This record gives sequence, C-alpha cells and structure tokens, in this order.
Amino acid sequence: MSVLLDATTAPFDRLTSEEAETLRGALDIAYFRPNETIIAEGAAPEGLYVIIKGAVEEREQDELVGLLGPKDFFDSRALVQGAGVSSFVAREETLCALAPRPDVLRLINSNPRFGAFFYTDISHKLEALAERDESSQIESMMRARVRDLYLMPAAIIDSVQPIVSAARIMRDIDCNALLVRDGERTGIVTGMNLAKAVVLKGMSNEAPVGVVAKYDLVAIAPDEFVSQALLLMTRHNKRRVVVKDGENFVGILEDIYLLSFFAGNSQLVVGRIDRAATVDELGVAARLIADQVRLLRRQGVKFTIVAEIISDLNRRLFAKLFELLCPEALHNQCCLIVMGSEGRGEQTIRTDQDNGLILAGPVDEAVLNRFRTEFSGALAEFGFPPCPGHVMVNNPLWSRQLDEYIADFSVWMTAPDDESAMKVAIFYDATAVAGEATLLARAKTALVEKAAGERVFLGRFAKAIEAFEPPIGLFNTLKTSEGEGDALDLKKGGIFPIVHGVRSLAIEQGLEETNTFDRLAKLAELDLLKEGFARDLARALDYLMTLRLDAQIGAAKSASLVKPATLTSMDRELLRDSFQVVKQLRELVRRRFNLAMF
Repeated sequence: MSVLLDATTAPFDRLTSEEAETLRGALDIAYFRPNETIIAEGAAPEGLYVIIKGAVEEREQDELVGLLGPKDFFDSRALVQGAGVSSFVAREETLCALAPRPDVLRLINSNPRFGAFFYTDISHKLEALAERDESSQIESMMRARVRDLYLMPAAIIDSVQPIVSAARIMRDIDCNALLVRDGERTGIVTGMNLAKAVVLKGMSNEAPVGVVAKYDLVAIAPDEFVSQALLLMTRHNKRRVVVKDGENFVGILEDIYLLSFFAGNSQLVVGRIDRAATVDELGVAARLIADQVRLLRRQGVKFTIVAEIISDLNRRLFAKLFELLCPEALHNQCCLIVMGSEGRGEQTIRTDQDNGLILAGPVDEAVLNRFRTEFSGALAEFGFPPCPGHVMVNNPLWSRQLDEYIADFSVWMTAPDDESAMKVAIFYDATAVAGEATLLARAKTALVEKAAGERVFLGRFAKAIEAFEPPIGLFNTLKTSEGEGDALDLKKGGIFPIVHGVRSLAIEQGLEETNTFDRLAKLAELDLLKEGFARDLARALDYLMTLRLDAQIGAAKSASLVKPATLTSMDRELLRDSFQVVKQLRELVRRRFNLAMF
C-alpha cells in the first residue's frame, strides 16, 4: 500500500515519517463504477478518499462545483463534521485509496499541521500553523550567517597615532571600536579603553593608541553561523569579534548587535535616528531601516509586527527629517502627513514616497519651496524613490493650505473619474507624523462629513474593488497568467480588494482608523461585518501580505507576483481559501453599494 500514499503532497506532507507509515498500513482500496455515488449529500464518509485513477464530481444540490482527479482527496470537511454539504460521484471508472475515518481523526487531533487542512475556515488553518512557525523561529535564527548581522566598520588606525585621533575617528564614523595596526600584528581598541586610559590612568591624550590596544583578537568568517559567533564570545569572554574574509577585515561584530538579532534591533535604529544631528547622519539610520525587514522575517516575526515596527521607524525618520529641515516660521504652521500603505502602517519593503503637507494658512512662498525641495530630495537620497503619481511634499497639490484641501474634497467627490476617487482614498489613509496634527484631524473630519450620505460618490469609490478579479477559477483552481510566467499577482488579486473594500466600508461609516486591520475590528464591532468574517478577512490579508513580503525579499524587488508551483501544498491551499474570502467581500461590497448601477 506504500505506493498509494504520496507523503510529498498535501495533506500528507504534514505527517511525520512514522505517522505516514502508520497511515499507509491502514489504507484500503475502493473501486467505483461510472455514475456511482461515493459519498451522498449529508452522509458520513467512511474515511478520507484519495483518487488513484479516474475522476470524481463534487456536487451541491445536483450542481457541479468541482472536478477532482488523481492525488486529489475528499471529503475532508465531512470527515471532521460527520456529514458534508456535497455529494461525490464517480464520473468514470475510479480507483481510490481509503484512509479510515478513525485513523485520520486521530492524526488530526495529534498533529496540528496535518489537522490544519481539515478546518473549515482560513482562521483556524492559520492558527493551527502558528505553532509550527513559532517552533521553527529559533532554528531559523540559529541558521543565520554572520554576514546577515549588523557589523561596525573595520576602520584601522596606526598604533603610533595619538589617543585623541582614535577618539575623533570613532566619533566621525559613529563607531565604538577601532582596529589598531602595529607592525605584523593587529589589535583592537574601544571607546571605554580610551576613556579609562585618560581619566583613570592619567595618560596624555597624545599618547600612542597602540599602548592601549588589546592584541588578542578573536576572528570569525562572514559565512559562519550566528550560533558560532555566540559560542566564540562566550568561550573567550569577549564582547566583540572581528569578521575576516581570508586576510581581509570585513567588520566588527559587537555583542549588543548579536543579541539584538535575536530580540530585534529596532531600538538601536531608533537611537541612531534620535541622535542624528545632520541629514547625513540621519541617512545612515535610514539605510539601517531597510535591513530590519529582512532580519525580522528571518527571525520568523509575523507580518503585522514587522509592519508595525517598520512603520514606527519610518515615521520617526520622517519626523526627525522634518525637525532638521523645517524652518521655525513653518514649524507650528503645518502638518507633515504620510499616505497610502505608509499612512495605513502596512508598508514594509520601501517603495515610493507618499507624503504631503497641510498648512494652517499663508506662508512665505520662498521658505516653503526651499523646504519642499530639501525634504523630498533628502528622502530620495535615503532610498525613498519619487512617487510616479507625484504624491509628495514637493508637489504643491499635496503641500498647501487646509482650506484649499477642503475645497477640493467636494471637487474630488463630484468628478466622475477614477483619479479623483483615488485622491480621496490616498488622503483618507493619511497619518500625521510631525508638526500640528490637529490640521489633519480637521481635514479628515471635513472629508468624512462630505462623504456622508453621498451614495453616488461612495458607489463610484467602492467600484474600484472590481478592477481586478481574484485569481481563482470555478473549481477552486488558482488562475495564473502565462504572460507573467505562470504567476499570479497577490496585490491585484487579493491585497488591494481587501484593503479597498474595507476602506470603502470604513469611509461610509466615518471611521477614524487608518490601518486596515483596525478598520476590520471596528467594522465587526459595529456589526457591519460578522465577527467571523472580519477575522477571516484579517487572516487572509495577513497571509497574502506575508507571502508578498517574502517574495519581495527573495527577489530583492517590490514585485507582487508569486508562482503557485513554487509554493508548498499548504500555501496553495491557503491561497485558495484567501481568494475565496476576497470573493465574498467583493460580493458584499457589490450589494451594499449597489455597484450594478455604475
């Protein structure tokens, strides 16, 4: 019977080798003639059927809803619940392997990963997988390489140089340690070594730094595991090790950065941002933020937490840049806002700028223009590319007086074009990050009040949810595009419909929340969405965004395309569930806003 169970396909790829062998031993063979009913509607199945040869129709009230072939299995839902809503009928001569119900139920109860396939909604499936993800988190971190960690620069000073020169170099490169070259040997000196030498030992700051350095370096290669670096520090009682690639010094790894890798080193970046005294210093911190995404995901941190951390870091960065560049004449007369996914707190991989400025009243135009140019230019230098739609501080359309914004809200809501609706969506997602936050609060209130009761506008606004079809077929098959290399677009097919569908319901209700997950919770609280459905939407959005983020990290670009063939069986199953939830939301939005009229 061993050939009848493929342990590399879902759901059996979730079993341990021992569990798979036990199940193989319990399998039976079942033969069905054409048009023979295998499981009647409402009946309890004998077990889990896996098709070996032939084809099976899934029917609901005599309507064909699915066609199953070799390696497909059925009926997992009826197996758990005792009875199903579908009937299964052999379309042709069919041979199945039958896993007895008691044996499968025992595995479902003892193996959460296997059991996840048999729950009826995406929420339960993802919760069942959480245990797997958490248990693999530490293992994933320990497999990380030294090169993945933050390394201080391997700056070298000659041993005859004075202590004061070493101190100045440390200050200039914002580093607490220097390598010291003394003939054929190399040592290391820290800021604490210098301070003790001058303050406690009374040495002159003109004394050669070589006499203060330590020459018992411990080195590690960049391709070594993080666990090996931790072991070396412990074994040699060192707070730092040097990283060498052959004879070349690559950097210096400090214990604080090693330990922060396990706990997340976002606090270190926060410190860099807060201490920045110039735009150049802030640029160093900005470049560290991008590294956090990769490190946090390597550690197994969930998307929602990653997004929250990165959003907080970016907003701190923007606020600090505002503080450094904004003239005193503007400081208390304007509000800096971020919009789009940045405003919702859902951006991780750095994309283009989506920001603007709300002014309390007239200001000096020359002063304003200089700030606009410097701010947008600095962000571009930090790695935030200009927005293709020019939704940026340096665009006067998104950098003007409060009264001008409010006047345009009416124009945006009466104009029958998609661009105007997009502007409303962009602004509705705005969040204040610096300056006078009440300006944004007043603008948002005006926007929501103008939208209230405007059923025609709300319908046009919501209709954008139909711009892209979920990539799932009639028989629950994933639809890919040959033009995209047999891939599907997670953003167009799943993420955007959820975000915009929820945004449409939120603006109709006048919600103040900007984050999609917060909006979902509020909509459930208002009974506009059933609690279970809101939970499924949140789980689906989190899952799709996680898949997209991991694909972006792997491809080192911001693409949303994923090839189902490269995913595990579990991921493909969850993708199908997620897109089914998207379809339900689209139908709900269609009915609520009567989109057939538009």
